[in-house]
Amino acid sequence: MCKKTNPSIRSLILLLVIIGLLSSCVSPEKIIYFQEDGTETGKEVLPNFEPIIGVDDLLAINIATIDMEAAVPFNVSAGAQEAGSASYLVDVNGEIDFPVIGTLKVAGFTTKALRKKLKSVLSEYLIKPTVAIRLLNFKVTIMGAVSNAGSFNIPSERITILEALALAGDLELLGKRKNVLLIREKEGERIYVNIDLTNRKLFSSPYYYLAPNDLLYVEPNKRSINATGTGVMEILQITTILISLILLLTR
Repeated sequence: MCKKTNPSIRSLILLLVIIGLLSSCVSPEKIIYFQEDGTETGKEVLPNFEPIIGVDDLLAINIATIDMEAAVPFNVSAGAQEAGSASYLVDVNGEIDFPVIGTLKVAGFTTKALRKKLKSVLSEYLIKPTVAIRLLNFKVTIMGAVSNAGSFNIPSERITILEALALAGDLELLGKRKNVLLIREKEGERIYVNIDLTNRKLFSSPYYYLAPNDLLYVEPNKRSINATGTGVMEILQITTILISLILLLTR
């Protein structure tokens, strides 16, 4: 005749079952950034990234020359002044209305290329003109499973995905690192790109550098979702059932 199992042992076994149901192991491969991809590379050539000017961008443009009085008419615009520079909003046609010159196509240019183009045009009016151009509304938005979601203004002309996520306080532990969604609007189209932060190939991705007005969404994993709403109710129900079984078996 079989001996009855000690009630305390039965309770311990059921407790372990509860712990196993309510917790799950997270694979390191889902958490660690920039994992090995099977290659041994000592160094990489960094891409020379420059953002492209687009519709609704706000540009600060300052013109200077040997005779500063001659440059005054070129530094006046209907927009606000930004640190001594005139500001110009790129319209839906990708153009700005520039003093004296008139309508000027700027969309599709980098600030460097536009500087060269504008300098060439101004050479007809000014002696040795210099042109300074800066993007005033370079911002990125980060949402989802990060510590500090929000929109962030970028003072320079380039920022990487990693730098942007650092501004947002990095991903939460339960954020999906293999499936960060990048949403980008370009030339009247909306582009959706899935980014894998655990793969070192990220550094050579054409989307490693963000463009103005990019949006990053970090999806929470299933465990995080289950920790809210219906998931909480399901856990409570399972816990109640298992506790009831413990009470019955330990009588």
